[in-house]
Amino acid sequence: MNNFYYKALEPDQSLTDFVENIGMFHNKSDKDMEVVLMPDGRIDLFFMKTESEPFQVALIGLENVPEQQVIQANTLAYKISFKPLGVEYLLQTSIADILNSAKVLPQNFWEVNDDDLKNFDAFHKKITEKINEILPDKIDERKRKLFKLVYESNGEIKVQELSEEINWSSREINRYFNKQFGLSLNAFCKILRFKASLEHIAKGRLFPELNFTDQNHFIKEIKKFSGVVPSELLKNTNDRFILLSVLKAQ
Repeated sequence: MNNFYYKALEPDQSLTDFVENIGMFHNKSDKDMEVVLMPDGRIDLFFMKTESEPFQVALIGLENVPEQQVIQANTLAYKISFKPLGVEYLLQTSIADILNSAKVLPQNFWEVNDDDLKNFDAFHKKITEKINEILPDKIDERKRKLFKLVYESNGEIKVQELSEEINWSSREINRYFNKQFGLSLNAFCKILRFKASLEHIAKGRLFPELNFTDQNHFIKEIKKFSGVVPSELLKNTNDRFILLSVLKAQ
């Protein structure tokens, strides 16, 4: 990771329902990087440029499978990692059509341009001000409570339990998730459980610490979302699992 720089800052407390972090990465090498992107429950808005490509803005939807990607040489990207409520209330869009995919947005989206990629602190300040400007006065409190319970439990909560807790039927919850995000609540919860498990794997703990049925179930779920078994993931040959490399560095 010597030629790969990554930085992320948590948002102000008032934004935590909507944003996980504001960050950046820079492939400072003159060589392309082959990486594996793993599902992490975030929706990323990228502002980026490379030596061969001009400034562009892209919205990356949720992922539920691992994906091989190439980070081009000298790529510089600033990003906002949204939680699902951020997509609905700040971007005011559905992302059901970009599950495991992305879409290009207008180059002047949120009035960010090429010059804003010169100073991360200034970018962070500008984005924070922009989000505070468009922060909704009210949101559906059932949804706020739903995501609070889901995140606090690392996805280890049953849909039926959530339904009873927030007085919203399981059927309506899943209809909302599929229409808005392109997957079921149960599928989203499994992604959050996988992400929480990565923190354990990054520390060399290759056994289930969350509510997996047994070791075989744990291995199967890790392989489903990463493409490899936990021991191979820990090796992280050539730092190709970027998310794990970041967790190890923390």
